[in-house]
Amino acid sequence: MSANDCATAAFRLRLRAQPALRLDLGGLTPLALAGQTPADVARKMLWHGNDAVPLGEFFDVGLIAADDATLVFEGDLARCDGVGRELDGGRIRVEGDVGDYVGTGMRAGEIVVAGSAGLLAACEMAGGRLEVRGDVGDYAASALPGDMDGMRGGHFIVRGDAGARFGDRMRRGTALVFGAAGDFLASRLVAGTIAVAGEVGAHCGYGMRRGTLIFAGPQPEPPPTFLPTGHDVQVIWTLLARSLGAHGGPFAALAVSRPRRFVGDLAADGKGEWLLPA
Repeated sequence: MSANDCATAAFRLRLRAQPALRLDLGGLTPLALAGQTPADVARKMLWHGNDAVPLGEFFDVGLIAADDATLVFEGDLARCDGVGRELDGGRIRVEGDVGDYVGTGMRAGEIVVAGSAGLLAACEMAGGRLEVRGDVGDYAASALPGDMDGMRGGHFIVRGDAGARFGDRMRRGTALVFGAAGDFLASRLVAGTIAVAGEVGAHCGYGMRRGTLIFAGPQPEPPPTFLPTGHDVQVIWTLLARSLGAHGGPFAALAVSRPRRFVGDLAADGKGEWLLPA
């Protein structure tokens, strides 16, 4: 393989068998692997529990044809964490489930997960596009434990259901859930847009300060700390509905509706808004 071939190579990592312990795949990004050979990639060290082991002990490494920097994972990566952590360009595709922290801190590029994801998906994401075609666990689009800021930008799309605390402390960006969402959806939301098509759990919008929460499907009863407003939001709603409608599915019909608007959480002196299309 020539040096030029290595610089443009796209890699496929096929998992041989489930690791006995959690496996940290943080740092394996398309741009970080550019210019390397499959043998170089196989020698990279990964944390397996408390031990550092060569990547080649768990994955078969091969080359694939691609027009840009690409990394493809094959197999059930449910015990593999940190996929796409701090991704700053290129594309990652996971042909199966993935573990915790997928897309954590990503700034650019694209991640597509064909299956479901574990905890803290897209947490502190700042840019790019992350799509999970299955479900995501708790604290997706939120902050890392001990941090104050959640998702900070980009587009996060969940085709299935989301766990509890989705969007906790989210500050910027757009997140869509095609299915249901668990308890404390958009809790302590600072800014950004969250749209949900399925049912939501208890304490929705708890401590919400700003930002927008859109219910494209079943509509919950706003709590007493959210009050209706008489503002005409049709102009901004037309633009917002058109943007969300481009994702299709239950969001496609939003443009023909007129939303009711509620503001809160007044218990936290919040000015966030709920939009309930009618």
